[in-house]
Amino acid sequence: MKVSTRVECGILALTDIAMHQTEGKPVTVSSISSRQDLSMKYLEQILMVLRSTKGFKGGYVLTRPAKEITLRTVIDALDVTVLADVHFQEESETPLKTIVSHQLWNPMTTYLRKFCDSITISDMMEQYRTFLSDTEGPMYYI
Repeated sequence: MKVSTRVECGILALTDIAMHQTEGKPVTVSSISSRQDLSMKYLEQILMVLRSTKGFKGGYVLTRPAKEITLRTVIDALDVTVLADVHFQEESETPLKTIVSHQLWNPMTTYLRKFCDSITISDMMEQYRTFLSDTEGPMYYI
């Protein structure tokens, strides 16, 4: 499965915003860019599509709680082809292509949609926090 950089950057940006917006304070594009090593211009374009709310002095905040934003919502907003049903063009439609679509691609897409509906930006935050705490290891003081 190929996912565009647009989708990947959108998920990274929203997760970063969710983690760093405190008490409604906006998260700047430059801070997201430096933490996630992403282009500022590209982030601006993506955040405009995602309809994130721009803060008073710049930066962005989530308009909904992170636990209500599913990965499917983000993916569908940034690239409708990722979780779309497979349809062959009518002129090249053959019975075997129809069977492959109905027996393989469409059920697989349905599974992916359900899977992406089950993961939220909040889940991504928790996984990241767990990863950070696991990689830090014990601290020894002398």
